[in-house]
Amino acid sequence: MTQDGRRGGGGALALLPAARLPALPELVPAASGWVAGNLAVEAEQRRLFPWLAVAFGAGILIFFGLTDGEPALWAPLLAAGVCAGLVPVLATRPAGRAVALGLAAAALGFAAGTVRVAQVKEPILARTTIGPLTGFVETLEERETGGRLIIRVASFAGLGPEARPERVRVSFRKAQSLRPGDFVALKARLLPPPEAARPGGYDFARDAYFRGIGAVGSVLGNVEVKPPPEAVPLGLRLAASVDEARNVLTRRIAEAGGGQAGAVAAALVTGKRGLIAQPTNDVLRAAGIYHVVSISGLHMVLAAGVVFWLVRAAFALAPPLALRWPIKKIAALVAMVGVTAYCVFSGWDIAAERSLLMTLIMLGAILVDRPAISMRNLALAALVALAREPEGLLGPSFQMSFGAVAGLIACARLIEGRLPAREGRGALARGFRFAVTAVAGTLATTLVAQLATAPFATYHFQTVQPFGLIGNALTLPLVSLAVMPAAVLGVLAYPFALDRPIWWLMGQAVQGMLAISGWIAGFAQANLVMPAFGQGALLLLAAALVLATIPATSLRWLAAVPATIGLLLATNPVRHDLYVDRDGAGAAIRGADGRLVALGRPPAFVLEQWLRADGDGRSAAQAGEGAACDRLGCNARAQDGRVVALIKDKRAFPEDCARADILITARTAPLTCAAGLIIDRARLQASGALAIRLRDGGAEISPSRDADRARPWRPRSDSKSATSPPVSPPRTVEAPAEPEPREQSDGLADAPVEPLQ
Repeated sequence: MTQDGRRGGGGALALLPAARLPALPELVPAASGWVAGNLAVEAEQRRLFPWLAVAFGAGILIFFGLTDGEPALWAPLLAAGVCAGLVPVLATRPAGRAVALGLAAAALGFAAGTVRVAQVKEPILARTTIGPLTGFVETLEERETGGRLIIRVASFAGLGPEARPERVRVSFRKAQSLRPGDFVALKARLLPPPEAARPGGYDFARDAYFRGIGAVGSVLGNVEVKPPPEAVPLGLRLAASVDEARNVLTRRIAEAGGGQAGAVAAALVTGKRGLIAQPTNDVLRAAGIYHVVSISGLHMVLAAGVVFWLVRAAFALAPPLALRWPIKKIAALVAMVGVTAYCVFSGWDIAAERSLLMTLIMLGAILVDRPAISMRNLALAALVALAREPEGLLGPSFQMSFGAVAGLIACARLIEGRLPAREGRGALARGFRFAVTAVAGTLATTLVAQLATAPFATYHFQTVQPFGLIGNALTLPLVSLAVMPAAVLGVLAYPFALDRPIWWLMGQAVQGMLAISGWIAGFAQANLVMPAFGQGALLLLAAALVLATIPATSLRWLAAVPATIGLLLATNPVRHDLYVDRDGAGAAIRGADGRLVALGRPPAFVLEQWLRADGDGRSAAQAGEGAACDRLGCNARAQDGRVVALIKDKRAFPEDCARADILITARTAPLTCAAGLIIDRARLQASGALAIRLRDGGAEISPSRDADRARPWRPRSDSKSATSPPVSPPRTVEAPAEPEPREQSDGLADAPVEPLQ
């Protein structure tokens, strides 16, 4: 094998004549030889293992994206066994062996999804229900006003075990004297976890299903603490004790740190973010550093690094120990214990758990004298994380954290090669070079991480922070050198009740971080809203990231193909002209000025999701003007002149059925309704929220759910009318007249209560 393998092993291409462009018959063999040569180099450098993690993830995507119902577990296991059995047979065919291993990994990923669904399967509340609720408080999150509970349900509204959710999440606004582990009795309004507000949007129902939450809602009245009817289970007692300790420390840090600085400092230590006000969240997002307050990879690495450094430095103070004992391995082992305890205390959140796995594997590599930071270790961490929680692959947390780390590992040598050398004469020169290296390294790593995570952040949140590079460059040194070391020291001092001065100092450092964030948030265009692009563009951009980071040879250049196509699709997204809420409570229509206008009373959260998907940065209140509404309903005119009517009261059916081109209602439309396109209760039960593109005389309708496809968190409707709603073709209105405005009114008799997101 040639020594030039790292540059691509392009010997096959070098044999082509340079005087002319190769013809297609010559190009195909040359390209095949180039790929084969590079793959041989990849195999020599042991860079093929990470592709098993990619194949495992592909199997998970197939499970979540294509299955209908719940597949049998034996089928993917049998497929994996057959593919694995072919590996010895294909020992003399490296390409065939690699394909067989990849197929086996994909089948195991499919099996992981099947097992996970069976593990978390619990009843989901069928419909909105109000009734008495009793159960144990598992977690309590305090907020500026009120709080939120997760309750393990003992009884609710007389429902039997087959229909009663195992866990529910409820919010309350009045102050309640509650603690985790209490057995409570209350009256609650619960509803099924809401599905996506638009096709391709965030599906809270799926997220809640895998968290074991079968309903969400709000407390009506006060919460009464009662003696438990049975002994509290041991697991619940332990979880409640940890959660109560987190709440106590959260309040202590928030009080010592003071104001919003204390609230952010508490969130950094305990993971409890309920005390952070919305304006503070907005400032942190605009500065591109909101990831700092979410317990994730940054916190795990910094916490492990601080513990590792402290332990190793302590041993180094005793030369006999440092010379005889493997202090580096001892420090790594202590750091593993410390970072695990930190993850448990911070709530064992899904994102924190994945980051913990990654950190433990990298520290474990030190114990066995292997490189700590490598693509192989990252792939192993991804395999373990996905095997435990395959649904995490669909969320932004997994995608952004592993994407960022993959980018940093792939660019590590390039970044190190571009940093200035630290040699020099004199302490001042060395200090200056150290500062320059630190700043340059922060800028480079931040840029790489932002580029690697940009597709996922834009797809899920429709926002881009162009000044995030500045925000991270100015605040991360403060977080690394002051905030996180103070957090570790504060936790160590807490049992001795010597921690308050440390929390105060940490609060001052966080206050500086907030000041920098506020300054950056004041820049014009600090938070850009981008139109939502489709899943196809995301898959192509993700494939480009994988191709750009895993290969060590010039195979990386293949990433340009999916990247180019993905960027073209992402920069030319489909923009819909009409959105309809899943409950028919409201809609949004593109008006004459090209912007969305709200009809009815869609929940503010839902309306803002529609606006973000359209690339519109307005708030829900700003989009609620422009439609003519009264007690019976609303009407508006689309850009092409079609009349859209939203009916609240059945008395509006005769008039609106006669003049509307598109009729929307949460009720059942009469069979005699002559509107061109009818979206009523039956259709919405089958399709969920709708996004519609208006075209010449017709409409392209995109549902958020497939009526003919059952998922565990979204059962198929049993109603015939729901699965096959009658739809008349839209009609075109020529020379339309301006719709007559209805009597303006603030009556809310028919407005549904906004669901808690």
